Amino acid sequence: MKNKKILVVTQHYWPENFRINDITDYLVEHNCDIDVLCGIPNYPKGKFFEGYSYLKNKHQNHNGINVNRVFELPRGNNSNLSIFLNYISFPLASLFHIPKLLTLKYDKIFLFQTSPVMMAIAGIIVGRIKKTETTMYVLDLWPENLFSVLNVKSTILRKLAARVSLWHYNHVNKLIVLSEKMKSLLIAATNLPEEKIIVIPQVCEKIYEKDIQDKTLSSRFKENFNIVFTGNISPAQSFETIVDAAKKLKISGIKDINWIIVGDGMYRGWLEDRVKKAGLSDCFYFEGMKPITDIPKYTTVADMLIGCLVKSDLLEATIPAKVMSYIAAGRPIVLAMDGEVQDLINKKIKCGYAGPTNDVDKLVNNIKKVRSMSKIDRAKMGKRAKNYHFKHFERNMNHKKLYNFVFG
Repeated sequence: MKNKKILVVTQHYWPENFRINDITDYLVEHNCDIDVLCGIPNYPKGKFFEGYSYLKNKHQNHNGINVNRVFELPRGNNSNLSIFLNYISFPLASLFHIPKLLTLKYDKIFLFQTSPVMMAIAGIIVGRIKKTETTMYVLDLWPENLFSVLNVKSTILRKLAARVSLWHYNHVNKLIVLSEKMKSLLIAATNLPEEKIIVIPQVCEKIYEKDIQDKTLSSRFKENFNIVFTGNISPAQSFETIVDAAKKLKISGIKDINWIIVGDGMYRGWLEDRVKKAGLSDCFYFEGMKPITDIPKYTTVADMLIGCLVKSDLLEATIPAKVMSYIAAGRPIVLAMDGEVQDLINKKIKCGYAGPTNDVDKLVNNIKKVRSMSKIDRAKMGKRAKNYHFKHFERNMNHKKLYNFVFG
């Protein structure tokens, strides 16, 4: 049987840690030959990864996948200007790759749409010229996501962003979205029939299901109650809420908590400074960005996993990728997030406590609840999470659904 040939267009790809890496691995496992058109890795720090530049490693083969890198301006200091330049540089530069792509034959085109929505433009144009079916996986719904990152006040610019976004969604053949709310919004906004839009959660890699005992970490954090955060340190994560909760807990006399932060990003410097000013440097541990294979080592030592988000109608419409990884890890989860995630954690799984966004007092109380539980009861909570993961969010099951939708 002849392998299916797929063009994947995504601004972010290996060695950056995005779920498209695992999706392409799954497709290769199922007899697909893949070409990836992507940017130069620089997320989340805003600097090109070691070994990469405008000239180095422009073409690579990773796990049998042909990777072709497009010019882009890195995110730099993540100011509004640098993010804007990053947003426009990749889609503009990708247009210069279209002539070569038109000489190649693809069975399908897959667009993994993070921000900006324009990153998909080269794949859309190739698909329309070659009459090749395109499927877009929408992670960041535009223009809503743009307005949550950049403070766009101009009415004209906001209308322009809405029109540009709608053009992209209207010029693909199929859409994959993360929630029913996103699906409803896109059914109302686009010309696509309902059967061409499917909901598939952003499931995590199999590695997150594992407990991995690391002697060094176990020794470092054998004392006290371990609260672990993993992921990007960005404005969207509402670390103000976490720091304020940590301070209230310490003032109340609870001083046996290790706050273990595994990740990096544009707000790390700000967060470290905020922790220092709050007098919490003795209990916060900044581990930096780690390879995906190291994350289970940290979730294994966790007594509880934590996450917060800022107030956003868009964020309420999805289950964050971080939460999916937490559920797979099988540990109690405490969140300060609005929307669908509250129903999932509090009612469907009962694997922790999800309180309102920015509600420090509720977060403090929920942490106290989990901390006061016995190890046996915390283990039961974690087991409920893991069982639910295997029933609804397991990687192979959901990637098969994605595969069937793309090729159906």
